[in-house]
Amino acid sequence: MRISQLRQRLRDLGAKPCHEDRVFRGWSQVCSYDRKGSPAKTFFPAALRNELPAIEAELNGLARLHGEYSADEEVARLLVELHDGQMVESVLLPRGGLCISTQVGCAVGCVFCMSGRAGLLRQLGSAEIVAQVVLARKRRAVRKVVFMGMGEPAHNLDNVMEAIELLGMQGNIGYKDLVLSTVGDMRVFERLPRETVKPALALSLHSTDAELRAKLLPNAPRIPVEELVELCEVYARASGYPVQYQWTLIEGVNDSDAELARIVELLSGKYAIMNFIPFNPVDGLSMRRPSTERMAYMLGTLKQRGIITQLRDSAGQEVEGACGQLRARAVKSQ
Repeated sequence: MRISQLRQRLRDLGAKPCHEDRVFRGWSQVCSYDRKGSPAKTFFPAALRNELPAIEAELNGLARLHGEYSADEEVARLLVELHDGQMVESVLLPRGGLCISTQVGCAVGCVFCMSGRAGLLRQLGSAEIVAQVVLARKRRAVRKVVFMGMGEPAHNLDNVMEAIELLGMQGNIGYKDLVLSTVGDMRVFERLPRETVKPALALSLHSTDAELRAKLLPNAPRIPVEELVELCEVYARASGYPVQYQWTLIEGVNDSDAELARIVELLSGKYAIMNFIPFNPVDGLSMRRPSTERMAYMLGTLKQRGIITQLRDSAGQEVEGACGQLRARAVKSQ
């Protein structure tokens, strides 16, 4: 289901913009449709009022919890089953964060990621994307949503932007707390500046070397790294949000001094944050994360050169839940 289709359905039932807004606020924020304590039936047009239970049932059926795997009090991986039986993953993060998926599978084929092993199976509709937030909000408050789960958001951009608009306008999520991640696709840089809700941007970089990056991200657009960083910088300055550069640290692959020097060259003076993410073991891969000492050295080196850098573990390692693994195990057991 797409949000635009639902909007048209509401209008066909006599809904005006204020009614649409009330329905979407009630759904996305998991709260009552009432206005100032008045019963909803006195607020909605009769046709909409009569159809509302069926609409609610459809929305509630978009996603259900198939399994929850808690790492601690704040972090948990959610295996989410969609209405057609396909499954995706969401992750509850500290401080009210939530990582959600935009596709079942992925076409990029990053060699260190489980999500794309079976390729792209299907796109998520914009309502299915928001449904993951609704599902999480039934468990706890969600104040930040990152589009970094299964899938490449740029490959499903219409649905992703519909979801972002709803979450930013009716879902009570600050624009800067909606973070769209991409491997680097021109459609993202062309479209985001034109949107009413402009999310923060994250770029999956992983290497400054074009040849190595092509090996790590086989189906990512072949845009020179220098050009990608410049495109990100233009958007960062226009939106007012720093770009988050994502870098999965793999021992002996992209943790060299040469990479460090190139990062400094590329990001010095940029409105940017470097997020180092130690490699999370994936079934069937021999890759390893660098030693703790090496990661600390890389972090310290960039900080000394004035680049804001953070070391972020992939959430859910305690339950062996690297992105895509829970889904893969569930599918295998069926």
